[in-house]
Amino acid sequence: MTTAIIGTGNIGGRLAANLVQGGEAVLIAGSDLKAARLLATSLGSRATPLTVAQAIERANVIVFAVWLDTAKQLIARYGDELSGKILVDPSNPIAPDGAGGFVKTIGAGESSGRLLADLVPEGAEFVKAFGTLSADTLTSASRRVPERAVGFYATDDEAAGQVVAELITAAGFDPVKVGGIDESIRIEVFGDLHEYGALGKAVTRDEARAAL
Repeated sequence: MTTAIIGTGNIGGRLAANLVQGGEAVLIAGSDLKAARLLATSLGSRATPLTVAQAIERANVIVFAVWLDTAKQLIARYGDELSGKILVDPSNPIAPDGAGGFVKTIGAGESSGRLLADLVPEGAEFVKAFGTLSADTLTSASRRVPERAVGFYATDDEAAGQVVAELITAAGFDPVKVGGIDESIRIEVFGDLHEYGALGKAVTRDEARAAL
């Protein structure tokens, strides 16, 4: 499997670093090819900078490490080119509230995972993952000892979920499935299984099981 990370910001950059440290080769792409090249150079020979179109063409697994609206645009733009691929969504539908915090940008009962899953073209599979922890925690909790921190994921497709579970492991976390895509809201910001929700931290598998 070849994994592409679309997005060179905090989440995309730190996830790419975690995967490379875990022995994975990654394709790095974004709206700014120069930024993709700089990130890839910092990660070494396992990271290859490409345009978004090139990365989507070559990858089997595509992580949209971008804002929700950008992910919608990418799915609409590339359409049938995404068929046969596994699409991974770490997005959180939030924006600054003007008072130092964040506010949800979609309905309280809606999830970005469900919204994006409904846009996925026929033949592509969708997994919600890598968005339950902050960028800083993605770095600090990766390969934590003595017990690894959990990386939650949600999907309606078992085979796609297994592929992403292996990437979660490579990124330094212990994969735990929370359910189908309709459970995505639990692992998005303000959800009960999000770091900024009821859990308040990265958790171990035993703590995750208790919360599930």
